[in-house]
Amino acid sequence: MSAGPPPNLRSAPDTLSYLESASLMSGTLESLSGLGEDGSSVGSDSEINGLTVRRIDKYGFLGGSQYSDATEKDIRVEVARQREMKWLEMFNNWDKWIKHRFQKVKLRCRKGIPSSLRGKAWQLLSNSQELLQANPGKFEELEREPGEAKWLDIIEKDLHRQFPFHEMFAARGGHGQQDLYRILKAYTIYRPDEGYCQAQAPVAAVLLMHMPAEQAFWCLVQICEKFLPGYYSAGLEAIQLDGEIFFSLLRRTCPMAYRHLKKFKIDPILYMTEWFMCIFSRTLPWSCVLRVWDMFFCEGVKIVFRVGLVLLKQMLGSVDKLRELQGMYETMERLRSISPDMIREDVLVQEIVTLQVTEALIERESSVQVRKWRESRGELTHQPGRRLHGTRAIFENKRRAAAISSGGSYSFLGGSAPPPGPLRKRRSGMERRTEEDSVVLKAPPALLLFTKTRLISFFNWSTFIFILLSLFYSNND
Repeated sequence: MSAGPPPNLRSAPDTLSYLESASLMSGTLESLSGLGEDGSSVGSDSEINGLTVRRIDKYGFLGGSQYSDATEKDIRVEVARQREMKWLEMFNNWDKWIKHRFQKVKLRCRKGIPSSLRGKAWQLLSNSQELLQANPGKFEELEREPGEAKWLDIIEKDLHRQFPFHEMFAARGGHGQQDLYRILKAYTIYRPDEGYCQAQAPVAAVLLMHMPAEQAFWCLVQICEKFLPGYYSAGLEAIQLDGEIFFSLLRRTCPMAYRHLKKFKIDPILYMTEWFMCIFSRTLPWSCVLRVWDMFFCEGVKIVFRVGLVLLKQMLGSVDKLRELQGMYETMERLRSISPDMIREDVLVQEIVTLQVTEALIERESSVQVRKWRESRGELTHQPGRRLHGTRAIFENKRRAAAISSGGSYSFLGGSAPPPGPLRKRRSGMERRTEEDSVVLKAPPALLLFTKTRLISFFNWSTFIFILLSLFYSNND
């Protein structure tokens, strides 16, 4: 019999009930269960062997809605090799690239990370590689723990539902399912207050397709704690809050779709739960899933918002499209089963990149929705912290923490000391001057002439040249 959680840790409430009810209402329970058209599972060897399966596609799919046919165009070999070399160069000087040339990193993520380097890139973009290095042996330690029987039973039942048409997870009890079990069990022990949420399984499965189990575990930790904090916690308050933010953004970006959904009282939670919590891994053609994840790891949750908004615009954004959807049922059917033929990878990515939904806009709308939530429903159980919007934010957060722990001056060493975002109060001119003065006093004397402060404006050019000549002759003496 499995031992219960330590007495000092509160058992996590069941986070599945709300997801299941939301999925049932939206008709997505079947898609979460991974069942075939006849209602039977296709997860075992004999069942797979009994089917007439097509040739395995380049992503490892044997069939199903995310199978990619051979007509999909491939990048020329010489172009692929050039991209790989560019990414390898970035890997060798990763922190410098993020600090000084982040816009280039972002552009390359938007073009698509080379498939051979995607796993490594995701680990660096999420900073999970550093987390792994800081916790040697931790994953194995978590594996040795017995875990809580309630979560282990649910996880085991969910294993065969994750991408049953993918070669890695097709066989019951195969290596893919075993590694998935290890990761999900380890997370329930690592975060016993959260336990297990059903939507974590497909996220972990996607990670496992690109990296070993231990690396995938730490990458999952970063997604749950930095990129999408609160998404997988009890009550799913964070996803409900983001649903309200999403609906408000839809009003700005596609009023026609907004009015249609409002007319039939289709709440965001009914269709965007699976989209957001699974990061579209069950919704889009697989080539699009990978492109979305590349951008998501780099730029954060704004990519998830943008993808959802683009999809609604494509499905509900014209009079002709709405003419086919005369009620709630027809609309929900369209939203829960998006035809792969409707989505072209290049068009989707272009619309995501150009959609004007910024981190600042999301944070501003977040503060509005939090206030409304508190006025109508009371205090949030999930305290909405400032999530980190992708690689750059994680890097800056890490540098701030390092500067504070070492007692150094972050603003002098690295630039933008205040946290990013629209919630930052604008400082007065006097406050800005005071901060600059404090930076000058902390700087070493030899570096004063090269700081970005306005010191040089106090001297005219003749004085400046005189100082340099004085330094030169004093050194010669």
